[in-house]
Amino acid sequence: MSKEDLDKLMDDAERGANARLTIDLGAQEIKGPDGGVVKFDIDPFRKHCLMNGLDDVGLTLEKAAHIDEYEKKTATTRPWA
Repeated sequence: MSKEDLDKLMDDAERGANARLTIDLGAQEIKGPDGGVVKFDIDPFRKHCLMNGLDDVGLTLEKAAHIDEYEKKTATTRPWA
C-alpha cells in the first residue's frame, strides 16, 4: 500500500464515529466513507486462512482424509507402532 493510500485511510479513520471503513478481503479493497477505494495486497495463504476461518487446528483438519488414510495404512503395515 502506498504512503498516499495509507494517509487517506488514516484521515478517514480520524473522522471518529462517522468513519466507516469497509474491508472486502475477497476483492482486497478498503472502501472509505467517501466511497474511495484503496487496493491492498495480502499473502495468498493468509487470505485463504482468513476467508475460511482457519487456525492451526482448522488447517490440520483440512488434511483429515489424508491423516486417516495414513493411520489406516500404518496400522496394517506397522501394527506394533
